[in-house]
Amino acid sequence: MREKYQIEIENRIKNFEGGYAFSAVDFADIADTDPTNKSLSRLNESGTIRRIIQGVYDKPVYSELLNEYSSPKVEKVVEALARKFNWTVAPAGETALNYLHMSTQVSNSWSYISDGPYRKYEIGSYTIEFKHCANKEISGKSFLTVSVIQALKFIGKANIQKEDIERLSFSIPSGQKQKVLEESKTTTSWIYKAIKEACK
Repeated sequence: MREKYQIEIENRIKNFEGGYAFSAVDFADIADTDPTNKSLSRLNESGTIRRIIQGVYDKPVYSELLNEYSSPKVEKVVEALARKFNWTVAPAGETALNYLHMSTQVSNSWSYISDGPYRKYEIGSYTIEFKHCANKEISGKSFLTVSVIQALKFIGKANIQKEDIERLSFSIPSGQKQKVLEESKTTTSWIYKAIKEACK
């Protein structure tokens, strides 16, 4: 006979969208960590869910076209890790450019900054890297604002072009421009100047 908590965990997973990633912390209101981990392990063995890395699972999506399960959604895994460790995260480097649609380059390496420790994870052919940053770089700012700052930092003051400002302007929703402008006031002066131009 299945425990009540196990039924509740299974029901919650049924309601997750395909590709959603999660860990025991996402069921903390249902059961303690140890029984939850045992339940997730059983569901993984039965093929209901898929273990991606230690302690993180997803609800896999079957691709009829490829006739196999699709690869884990990296951004969903990142969100699950952020919840699991209570990190604040945001994309950095090329990942920030991709998030803002300022680059079409496809990379196997995903880079993030966080207020947690340095961590690196291998998921199939992908690498997810979390670099520690000072709290002032990330706290009190939205995911979008930090992404914009990180994208500009990656391009660099000497390399930034008019086209980059135009792409950035297009990438920031009109309704969010004032918020991004306000939140980025304390950043490096050349980055703030570029953001001001993009938010005109």
